[in-house]
Amino acid sequence: MTVYFIGAGPGAADLITVRGARTLAACRVCLYAGSLVPRELLAECPPDARLVDTAQLDLDEIVAELTRAHAEGHDVARLHSGDPSVFSAVAEQMRRLDAAGVPYEVVPGVPAFAAAAAALKRELTVPTVGQTVILTRIAQRATAMPEGEDLATLGRSGALIVLHLAAGYVDRVVEELLPHYGADCPAAVVAYASRPEELVLRGTLDEIAGQVKDAGVVRTAVIMVGRTLGAEQFRDSHLYSPERDRHTC
Repeated sequence: MTVYFIGAGPGAADLITVRGARTLAACRVCLYAGSLVPRELLAECPPDARLVDTAQLDLDEIVAELTRAHAEGHDVARLHSGDPSVFSAVAEQMRRLDAAGVPYEVVPGVPAFAAAAAALKRELTVPTVGQTVILTRIAQRATAMPEGEDLATLGRSGALIVLHLAAGYVDRVVEELLPHYGADCPAAVVAYASRPEELVLRGTLDEIAGQVKDAGVVRTAVIMVGRTLGAEQFRDSHLYSPERDRHTC
C-alpha cells in the first residue's frame, strides 16, 4: 500500500487537482490538517474512510497513523494545504517513512502564492521588470532561518519577495525591506486566498503594515513586495513576438 502526500490547494475545495481528488477518493484512510484543509474536501473520501485530524498530533503520532494504515493494507491520503513542496513539513515525514520502508508518492497542488497572484490579477514575472520570485518566511517562533536567508540579505536582489507565515510580523518585514525596495515599492497582502472570506490589500511598502493592522490580519496570509506588482509600462514578452522565428526548435 502507498501513502499519498496530496496538495489540497490554497483553500477553495475546487482548487484541488483532478489527480488529487481521484487519489483522495480511492484512499481508505485520510489524514488532514483540520485548521487549514477545507472540510468540503473530505466529501471526496470513501463513505467508510477513516478520517484523522492531525491539528493536535505531533510528528511521531502522525507517522504512527501512516505506518499503521500501511500495515493494515490501506492506501493513505495525507492532505496538506497548498503544495507539498513549500513549507509543508513533508520532508521529515518522508524521512520517517523511508526509515520504516513505507512507500509514498507526492501529488502536487496549487500553492498559496499562486492563488494570491490570481486574486491580485498579476503575473509575478514581468519582462524587463522582474523575472525572479523569492519564496521565504521570517524566523520568529518557528524554526530559525539558515544563514544568509534573512530578509535584509534576500532584499538586496530587488526580486519580488513572497512571504509566508509572516502577517503577524508585518512591521518587521517592512523595516527590513525598506532600505532595499524603497517606501513607494508596490506591496500586497492576500489573506485566505481563494476562500469566501478572501481579503486583498494593496498599497506601497510604507502603507501596507497599517492596512494589515486595520484589517486585523494575523495569519493565513501571503505578503508580496516587488516592482512587478505595479508594472504597467513594460516590453511585451518575446514568447509571442512577431519577430520570433517559429520555424526552429
